[in-house]
Amino acid sequence: MEELSEIDVISLLKDSGLRVTPQRIAVLTFMDSHREHSTADEIYLSLKQEFPSLSAATVYNTLRAFIEAGIVKELRNGDHASRFDINTSSHHHLVCVQCGLMTDVELPEVPLEKIGREHHFEVSDYHVEIKGVCSACSGNESVVH
Repeated sequence: MEELSEIDVISLLKDSGLRVTPQRIAVLTFMDSHREHSTADEIYLSLKQEFPSLSAATVYNTLRAFIEAGIVKELRNGDHASRFDINTSSHHHLVCVQCGLMTDVELPEVPLEKIGREHHFEVSDYHVEIKGVCSACSGNESVVH
């Protein structure tokens, strides 16, 4: 996925019916350039130097507005903090059970229509998580993030 320009970010906000503010531009730009599914606190701490008046509440409220507008997905992983994903298409993740790290992974296409028909179920979305331990937590450098 190609990185969004500031014009693309502004257009995305406007098209989603959201007010364009410097903070919203900064949060969305950060999420687009840091695809590691950051937590709200990670986003806040990363933007705090550039925006000294930015509060954690503003970041949380901005993320809520993005979720409601459908431009960000919230990913919940057990007891770990929620992580946020700018890629709202159906896709899959490797999830570290120790630190909560989430990494996008490509899997073969799932025959959703066939599965739905077989079970008399209309599938609207799906998400696959493959859980394990990342290289940082396991100390195994042969496993790459």
